[in-house]
Amino acid sequence: MNKIFLLLGGLVLSQPVYADSISGADTAWIMTATALVLFMTIPGLSLFYAGLVRSKNVLSVLMQCFTITCLMSLLWLVAGYSLAFGDGGSFNGFIGGLDNVLLAQIAEDTPSGTIPESVFALFQMTFAVITPALIVGGFAERMRFSAVVIFSAAWLLLVYAPICHWVWGGGWLSELGVMDFAGGIVVHITAGVAALVAAVVLGNRRGFPNQAMPPHNMTMSITGAGMLWVGWFGFNGGSALAANGDAGMAMLVTHISAAAGACTWMLLERINHGKASALGAVTGMVAGLGTITPASGFVGPGGGLIIGLSAGFVCYYATGYIKRGLKIDDSLDVFPVHGVGGILGTLLTAVFASNDLGVFSGQHDIEIGAQLSTQAIGVVSAIVYTAVITFVILKVTEALVGNRVDDEDEMQGLDLISHDERGYDL
Repeated sequence: MNKIFLLLGGLVLSQPVYADSISGADTAWIMTATALVLFMTIPGLSLFYAGLVRSKNVLSVLMQCFTITCLMSLLWLVAGYSLAFGDGGSFNGFIGGLDNVLLAQIAEDTPSGTIPESVFALFQMTFAVITPALIVGGFAERMRFSAVVIFSAAWLLLVYAPICHWVWGGGWLSELGVMDFAGGIVVHITAGVAALVAAVVLGNRRGFPNQAMPPHNMTMSITGAGMLWVGWFGFNGGSALAANGDAGMAMLVTHISAAAGACTWMLLERINHGKASALGAVTGMVAGLGTITPASGFVGPGGGLIIGLSAGFVCYYATGYIKRGLKIDDSLDVFPVHGVGGILGTLLTAVFASNDLGVFSGQHDIEIGAQLSTQAIGVVSAIVYTAVITFVILKVTEALVGNRVDDEDEMQGLDLISHDERGYDL
């Protein structure tokens, strides 16, 4: 009998013991954060964008965000996660491998740090969902639905997955020491640059810039913006991958930056136009959120305040310059808000992460000049790579299905043309 117990005990001890390294508290928090980030896309971003377009296109934007959520989730399962976080062997500096296709190496108790890898993969999936969904704002109201689907799928695998691997998957920017806590480079710069390229390649909407194209439903947009603000706590706080002080500080500075960005934008509108607008308030808030994202786990409250104020100021003038100066119809201001905000936040991370700034100090002992150079390398490389590959993908989709609807269809609206439905039937 004793021999039987010893044999059974040996069999138990010989099995991998994963559960001991997994924290229930960390797991519960990241599962919650995952739900919050998905909430940012559906319904948050969907409603935010849908309210900003004209009523004849409201359903098309909702449909694009919903479809991207579904398709990107499947692509992340099939190959995206493996390419972003797998071992690329001799190519590991640039891209991961295909060793984890269909998440084949992830079991129920496979750990990733102190959480199950299944939870980590799902959390990262929500980032892979919202990033191409952000690009929708650059070509809203004029791109064929089939082109949106093909473009988004190719973009996830050819742009998002490689750059995610560079920064978070052990690639060359990670080795270089680039600091991007929650996606200033990986999410906001890539989405912003892609939206700008798409806006230029597709051309302006009919009537832009002479015809007024105001949002058709600001109530809807403000509702979506509020959901984005709440969801961003999971976006930035969850990127700590633990229920700890880093997560708490990330959430604190995220809220401060959003509030500062909104107040700054409203003040600038009051100075320049005599009145603060609801559209300006929510746009400034999103600018503050996007700009604090790369810095959120590295800076303190004082740094978060300065970053939010800077976001409201810089993104406000960038928006005006893109539309009125360059006359580029980035329909929903993706590049001046997310792209410029991501660039600004990534560079300011090198400054306010330092613990040598008194009340504005961050949490790291770094040399500001050297880190700023490293951050700049990350910014420039992401911009160049994203712009080139996005341009190529758009040329391919143009050849395959055509990117833009014709003038008559654009005048009628994409709700009927693309989906044979109306957003409103009153």
